[in-house]
Amino acid sequence: MVTFIPALLLFALYFYLRHRDRRMLRNGVVLVAACYLLLIGITNLLTRWVPGASYVFLAVLALAPLAVLVLAAALIHNGVVMFTSEGRRLGNMVSLLLGLLLIALPVIALALVFTLNFVAIDLAALLFFLCSYFGVVFVVFLAYAVAYGLMPFRDTPRGIVVLGSRLIDGKVPPLLASRLDKALKIYNNTEPRPLLIPSGGQGHDESVPEGVAMGNYLVAAGAVPSDVVVEDKAENTEENLLLSAELFASSGRSGPLLAVTNNYHVLRAALLARQLHIDAEVVGAPTARYYLPSAFLREYVAVLVEHKWLHVLLCLPFLGFTTVLVLAVIANIEQLPIG
Repeated sequence: MVTFIPALLLFALYFYLRHRDRRMLRNGVVLVAACYLLLIGITNLLTRWVPGASYVFLAVLALAPLAVLVLAAALIHNGVVMFTSEGRRLGNMVSLLLGLLLIALPVIALALVFTLNFVAIDLAALLFFLCSYFGVVFVVFLAYAVAYGLMPFRDTPRGIVVLGSRLIDGKVPPLLASRLDKALKIYNNTEPRPLLIPSGGQGHDESVPEGVAMGNYLVAAGAVPSDVVVEDKAENTEENLLLSAELFASSGRSGPLLAVTNNYHVLRAALLARQLHIDAEVVGAPTARYYLPSAFLREYVAVLVEHKWLHVLLCLPFLGFTTVLVLAVIANIEQLPIG
C-alpha cells in the first residue's frame, strides 16, 4: 500500500494539471511517474500473494538486454522500409540510425569498462546516465503524445487550421490528405460551420504553395468556398499557427481554434500553440503504421532541440557527478605510497 498512495496522489495531480492546461509536457512527467509507482505496487502485491511471481519478474528483467536488441532490430527494419518507401532524406533515416546506435552504445560502454582505466570507466558511467535520462524523456514524450492524442477537444471550434506538409508533384499526398479529411469531418459535423484555414507555403521543390493545393482539395471535397481561407506563406509549424491565427482574427470571427495534423505531430503542435499564446487545441489524423516510428522519433528530437537549454541544465548533475568521481579517484591514486 505504500506505493499506491503516492500513485493515487500523482494521478489526482495529473488530472488536475490536465484540466488546467492539457498542452504541457509536465503532465506527461506526472502521468509516467504515477504509472511507474502503480506498477511497483502491483508487482509487490503479486510477489507477496502469488508463489513464484518474483522469479517471473527476475526473468523479465534478465530479458531486458534481449528486448533492447529486438527493439534495435525493429528500428533498423523500419529505417530500411522508410528509406525505400519515402526516399533518401535524413528525416527518413532516424529510426535506422537509432537502431544502429542501440547496438553500438552497449559495445562502446563495455569497451570503455574493459580498459580498466578510471577515466574511461567514468565516461562509460556518464554514457549510461545520459542514455537513461534521454530514454526516460522519450518514454514521457511518447506516453503523453499518445494520451493527448486520445483526448477529445473540449470546445466547439470557430476555426480549423490544417497544418501543411510536403506536396508530391504539386498534389496532396496521402499523409496530407488524411489531415484534410479529418478537418472536413469535423467541419461537416460542427454548427455553426467553422472557418477552414489550410496552411503552408511553397517549398523549393513544390510547384504551388501547400495551402493553395490544400484549399483546392477542401473545396473539391465539398467545403463551401467562402468557408475556406488559404494561408500560403508559412514555412514551419510555428508559422502555420501564427499566420493562421492572424488570418482567423482578420476574418472577423472569434473563438477557439482547432489545429489538425497527423497523430505523431499532435503533442509538439499543442506545445507550440501554448508557447505562442494561441487559443487552440490540436487533433490528429491517422498515419500509415510504417511511418510512425521515424515520425515520433523526429518529433522527439525536435522537442529536445526546442528545449535544449533545459535538458543541458538537467544533464549537468550527471556530468558533475562523474567529474567529481574521476577527480576523487585520481587524488586517491596520487596519495598511494610509491614502491
